Amino acid sequence: MKPSLQFRLSQHLALTPQLQQSIRLLQLSTLELHQEIEQMLEQNPFLEPEEELPALDVAAGLEYERQRNDSNASDNEAAHKDGPESSEPDAAVGLDTAELGTTERDDWENGTEREDFDGIREMPSNTSGNNDGDDFDPLERNSIAISLQEHLRQQLRGTRLNAADMAAVEMLIESLNDDGYLADSLEDIAASLLDEDADEDDRDEVMSRLRCGLSWLQNLDPIGVGAANLSECLVLQLRVLPACEVQATAITICKSHLDLLARRDTKKLMSATGADEVLLKAAQTLIVSLEPKPGRPFTRAEANIIVPDVIVQKSGRNWKVILNQDVMPKLRINDLYAQALRQSRSPRGTTASEGHVAMSSRLQEARWFVKNIQQRFDTILRVSQAIVDRQKNFFTHGEIAMKPLVLREIADELGLHESTISRVTTAKYMSTPFGTFELKYFFGSSLNTEAGGNASSTAVRALIKQLVIAEDPKKPLSDSQLSSMLEEQGIQVARRTVAKYREALKIAPANLRKAL
Repeated sequence: MKPSLQFRLSQHLALTPQLQQSIRLLQLSTLELHQEIEQMLEQNPFLEPEEELPALDVAAGLEYERQRNDSNASDNEAAHKDGPESSEPDAAVGLDTAELGTTERDDWENGTEREDFDGIREMPSNTSGNNDGDDFDPLERNSIAISLQEHLRQQLRGTRLNAADMAAVEMLIESLNDDGYLADSLEDIAASLLDEDADEDDRDEVMSRLRCGLSWLQNLDPIGVGAANLSECLVLQLRVLPACEVQATAITICKSHLDLLARRDTKKLMSATGADEVLLKAAQTLIVSLEPKPGRPFTRAEANIIVPDVIVQKSGRNWKVILNQDVMPKLRINDLYAQALRQSRSPRGTTASEGHVAMSSRLQEARWFVKNIQQRFDTILRVSQAIVDRQKNFFTHGEIAMKPLVLREIADELGLHESTISRVTTAKYMSTPFGTFELKYFFGSSLNTEAGGNASSTAVRALIKQLVIAEDPKKPLSDSQLSSMLEEQGIQVARRTVAKYREALKIAPANLRKAL
């Protein structure tokens, strides 16, 4: 075959490193983004955080500096009146203090020399002795709260246990999970403490110590800690209550018939416990009042707090979206290093050194990173505003007024690809008057109505929730009944769809919602 040359025109998309970085940053959550920024700050010397004090703190610091300088000036005037001998040294001290205050004020306003001067720390309102004021952060108080393990150890220090029993209780405390349950059985804990060649007497001794330690642990506050399962946890809490018929019935149910209670099987419960319907209802009320997770009060609540990326605010008759400044990283290029790199540039006609080329690449990488970060938040803002414009009724009437919305509609409106909208709406959150929601929450499929229109699946779920809340606890609504009630309101929903939406709302079936 004779070789030949051919020209062919074609188009293809080339993903440059800058575009790849932009796509990667767009799909990151806020936490992952800050981790990426921390890593970039460590690797790239041309990138630095732009630290700025809040405007109120700056103003307060300047006011404090002014008052201090006025006070120094008053002291100098008083020194002049005392006599010529003492006036000169004091005047010199006053001059130095005034000059120092001016320099510090300039550095503070310019955001420099932050390590040498921190006006906030020197302000009387922010000293450690003023934590009872309004400016004390409640999250800070929660962050220093003791853990469940430390709470138990504090009680253990007040006991008079010997060293062996104390060590056994300490080992059990370390084996507790976040809910206050023993994560491992006593046999497994004993096996971890003994060697493989340990004899039977040593095993019996360790098990005896652990059982004794468990008895001590289960008598500490909170009651129920150290249980192996839910049944034992509830029984431990019931035993400390005053003895009565209701308490005895509740203990019997928690020991052997929790499954019947969960199924609301009144007839079998009455047969198993010998109690009448009134006594069973009182026992159920007592069991429901117990704490199934004794360690829950000691968990850190701020770990579950979601920080929104955007905030929706009322603007006249419309709704406006703004970026949350608390999650926006403030980065800048280090001017000193960038200027030094420009000054070290090789003369024209000569080849740049490998070191200079590498540093220039680092500088360009830092500029790309800052630009891509800004582009990420601009895209989030545009998409969020488009969502708010489409779902105006939600911000006025709540989720029951949600409209059907798909990614393609927002993509066509903004001239973006659906994959880009998907990346933007994943793990990004919006603060609204009804709470904080993921951006994906505002998208939902449509269901047909008798009027020929469409209803959002989110609105249908909200309607199902309202129907369940208003139902008679003694005669809860089945999925078929819910489907019929929705059809009466003009919304055509199959029973299977109702069941799917109910499970998504974490609503139990009708037989488990029935009250005793």
